[in-house]
Amino acid sequence: MMIQNLEVNKKNAIEFYRMAYMGKPAEAVKRYVGAEYIQHNPDVENGKAGFVSYFERMASEYPDKEIEFVRTVAEGDLVSLHTHQVWPNNEEYVTVDFFRFDDNGKIVEHWDSIQKIPDQSKCGNPMY
Repeated sequence: MMIQNLEVNKKNAIEFYRMAYMGKPAEAVKRYVGAEYIQHNPDVENGKAGFVSYFERMASEYPDKEIEFVRTVAEGDLVSLHTHQVWPNNEEYVTVDFFRFDDNGKIVEHWDSIQKIPDQSKCGNPMY
């Protein structure tokens, strides 16, 4: 097994997600995805075409969304992104995404979790 370049993988995970999120998912897949793309988000079809279709629809339906990459953590062949997203009507979400990289430094698998930021918080701390 090849030793992963964690800093390059972190940079590539951010650029992959930013590019797809901002409306260029086909280009993101072309640049950053390996031979396969295994999807674990139940709202997105498995594979590269499912990913592209989902993000093209998001770009069309929600063109004014924003994303901030708050934290990036890498270990082994995994990169995790912790993001703050603002959607239309100022709906805010916190997300955590995990990407698995192959031995060529390409993304081949994805898991995520998303939560709407509530209006009130008992702890008083931000979620990101």
